[in-house]
Amino acid sequence: MTSELFYFILGAGLNLLVALLIVRFVYYPATQDKTYVFTFLAFNTVIYFVLGLLTSATLSVGVGFGLFAIFSVLRYRTDEMPIREMTYLFILIALPVMNSVMMSNTALAYLLVANGAILALLFALEREWGFHFSGSKRVMYDRIDLISPAHEAHLLADLRERTGLNVERVEVRRIDFLHDTADLTIFYEEPRAAKATTAPRLFRQGAQS
Repeated sequence: MTSELFYFILGAGLNLLVALLIVRFVYYPATQDKTYVFTFLAFNTVIYFVLGLLTSATLSVGVGFGLFAIFSVLRYRTDEMPIREMTYLFILIALPVMNSVMMSNTALAYLLVANGAILALLFALEREWGFHFSGSKRVMYDRIDLISPAHEAHLLADLRERTGLNVERVEVRRIDFLHDTADLTIFYEEPRAAKATTAPRLFRQGAQS
């Protein structure tokens, strides 16, 4: 076995291991959502092998990064991907680029540190260590008599009762006096355990940090 093949296989193993740790032990416990697991792991694995074969064939590294750029701007037209999932997808696309291009005997230690740092950062962010995360969702509201600032407390109480969410604040986007409705963006907070197990997917997709 040549050294080039050895580092190619070693990089594939490292890349897959880090991707599995991110998806299985960071992303999935926080969301309990399997919708994008296939996409994350498939993109990550295929991009590593494509870029690894390109670099082993002594083609320009620019070709590999061009391919990475094409994948990174790919959008799914059938379903809008939430911001959190888009972030994970970008990370899991960037990982194989880094691991395939830089894998060598001189850069192995740097790759281990870089992969470990990314994994640790995502783990810390998902555990909300030192950060406050809130969710947001646009809703159509039918009681425009509560939209005025003087009735803010009643508005928040009504939204909490209707949605079952701990709504903290509201932004009024548009008011339709003809139909007596208002387009609102609600910002809410709920325990992470409740998000992962009981919150409807409709609201989890609106999660932002």
